[in-house]
Amino acid sequence: MSRAPEFVQLSDVAARAVAGANSRHAALIEDAFGVLVETPGGGVSLSGDAKSRGQAKKAVQAIAARADQGLEIGEADVRVAIGQARTGGGTGGVGSPLPIGRRGQVAPKTPTQAHYLKALTDCELVFGLGPAGTGKTFLAVAHGAGMLLRGAVDRLIVSRPAVEAGERLGFLPGDMNEKVDPYMAPVWEALTDILGAEQLRRRREKGEIEVAPIAFLRGRTLSHAFVIVDEAQNASRAQMKMVLTRLGEGARMAVTGDPTQIDLPNPRDSGLAHAVDLLEGVKGIGIVRFGSEDVVRHPLVERIVRAYDADAAKRGRTV
Repeated sequence: MSRAPEFVQLSDVAARAVAGANSRHAALIEDAFGVLVETPGGGVSLSGDAKSRGQAKKAVQAIAARADQGLEIGEADVRVAIGQARTGGGTGGVGSPLPIGRRGQVAPKTPTQAHYLKALTDCELVFGLGPAGTGKTFLAVAHGAGMLLRGAVDRLIVSRPAVEAGERLGFLPGDMNEKVDPYMAPVWEALTDILGAEQLRRRREKGEIEVAPIAFLRGRTLSHAFVIVDEAQNASRAQMKMVLTRLGEGARMAVTGDPTQIDLPNPRDSGLAHAVDLLEGVKGIGIVRFGSEDVVRHPLVERIVRAYDADAAKRGRTV
């Protein structure tokens, strides 16, 4: 079997992305496939056995394709490309165009993320289930922000159950925004990353963007809006039914959560798994399940998720 180096011609931008700062990305590829990665100019040279070179080449080409689209390449992107090269996966279509965030064009990093974005485009109601770090909330926010920027909806509404305060926020100091904001920090961070602080402030003041606990949606009809229900595993069955029936004319909804991270006093009261069981297969509803392989945070997060999944399987629990 030939071990002669193989040269992959790339643009300068793509070659730099494959190498990474201080050759960090190249080192990840070398460790993953047992190859030698060199960047002599005009591309990348791969040395190793034929199978290893072939897999490494797929990873290099995936990274290069993202770089040539103007996307920022981080270690998470490299690890995803490595995983896809090993399994033969790809990201596929991405559905509707997403906005350009502060770190470049928002795009799916895994096949499941691509499937999720397509479901958000095709379905009126989408459930995104899975562990932390898989992009469930961020991609839903990006999709909703894109719809708002294109004028496809009039409002973007994001809601979370305020479990820590028992949905009773009155004892907290300040006005309503100041009471609610601590529970919505992850959502504000995602919106700021996508829209920028100034545009977020303007659209929030105009009422085009609203973030509120689930309890504040009771009795309302949400029309011509994209609604995101985040951390939905902490919504009770009654709250879940209430929020799902808020959908009005021209509205769409994404419900995200991790069924293994329930903070309710009685976990059996969680409305997320119950709703999925009831609604799976219903026309117009999409259900996307993320796994540890979709984690795009620190690589340690994926290993932590896998360890907990293995423990749950050993104990005979299903999630």
